[in-house]
Amino acid sequence: MIGNLEYYKVFYYVAKTGSVTKAAGELSISQPAVSQALRQLEGNLGVLLFTRAARGVKLTAEGKLLFSYVEKGYEQMELGVAKIRQMQNLELGEIHIGASDMTLRFYLLPYLERFHEQYPKIKVMVTNAPTPETLQFLRDGRIDFGIVSTPFEKGADISSVPVREIEDVFVAGRRFISCKNRTLDLQKLEELPMIFLEGNTSTRSYMDDFLAKNGVSVRPEFELATSDMVVQFARRSLGVGCVVRDFAQEYLDSGQLFELRFNQMIPRRHFCVVCNQKIKLPAAAEKLFEIMELERYDSKCDL
Repeated sequence: MIGNLEYYKVFYYVAKTGSVTKAAGELSISQPAVSQALRQLEGNLGVLLFTRAARGVKLTAEGKLLFSYVEKGYEQMELGVAKIRQMQNLELGEIHIGASDMTLRFYLLPYLERFHEQYPKIKVMVTNAPTPETLQFLRDGRIDFGIVSTPFEKGADISSVPVREIEDVFVAGRRFISCKNRTLDLQKLEELPMIFLEGNTSTRSYMDDFLAKNGVSVRPEFELATSDMVVQFARRSLGVGCVVRDFAQEYLDSGQLFELRFNQMIPRRHFCVVCNQKIKLPAAAEKLFEIMELERYDSKCDL
């Protein structure tokens, strides 16, 4: 049995300073307390660790052997404490973030750039995944926080803060020019070749639910993995693409695509920062939130 670790701490300082008086000063305790701790340790081990010297104390052979091990252990502990302080001072550490291509590109990336400029020694790791997977990673403790798009089922363990509004649109190229500058009924979508994202994304789930609530049933001609590909297919007039406006904005501005208008507004939704309320965030993540000008995770959005 090792026994009371405090005795080894006292032993370390006495051996290091060669003096009971100096060790007491380093430890901010009384000399009798130091002497008592040494007697207890020697009694537990059944050996003499120090002999008196002309100025202070001197290690015995047994004391030298013990000190060779205690010194390494204590210095490792001090190194560990120093590393923790570095983490608190943002001189060391990691942030694990979950984000989709969309939330990373249209919200998070500028903040990561600013954070890296200010704290270059903090390692940032982004796990790229759609919203449902990001939420699961958060519950599993694999990420510190996530950036997701509504709608999503967060549960009582997940807190969220809405940070940016987004808008879903239907875009098309020259083949569908007859639909331009017209107010269409949503039922028109049933007659057109549609280009959607695959079904495991919040964007696809949102649009499927919206159309179903309005009595519209579509069977996409193309189901693609990324919104960028949806835009490229739409540019080539392979169908009408359903994407978040940000992905298509460049081509809408240049006239390569146009937006279909409907007599029914598509409600806007949000990017949200989500956090697991059961897990305390590291200091580096807290600082990133400060840069993002987010409030602490006290509130929940009801989207």
